[in-house]
Amino acid sequence: MADPSSQRSEGLPPRLRRLVEGLGPYQSLALVLVPTGLVEPLKLIAVAVAGDGHWITGTVMIVAAYAAGLLLVDRLFAVVKPKLLTLPWFARLWRWFVAVRSRAVGLFRRSS
Repeated sequence: MADPSSQRSEGLPPRLRRLVEGLGPYQSLALVLVPTGLVEPLKLIAVAVAGDGHWITGTVMIVAAYAAGLLLVDRLFAVVKPKLLTLPWFARLWRWFVAVRSRAVGLFRRSS
């Protein structure tokens, strides 16, 4: 019997991972955009709730939103990224993002 922790090491259960990998590039994009479209506005709402004086509720909401982003969106993106890179416009956008991120990280490394 396989070790359950090794099955989860890739971020998604194997059966779900196979299903997601079988999607086309635009279906994969939609799969990432839907939860992102739900999680990101929740972070803004959490800030507004905390700003209204509900610090505990706002804090719990923002922690939950970040956890959902980390546990769901990031793992989904890691699985669908190869499919997304088959879209020429996404591949160009991704290369640009990685280049900008590398330059920014380089600036911080030089300054310390």
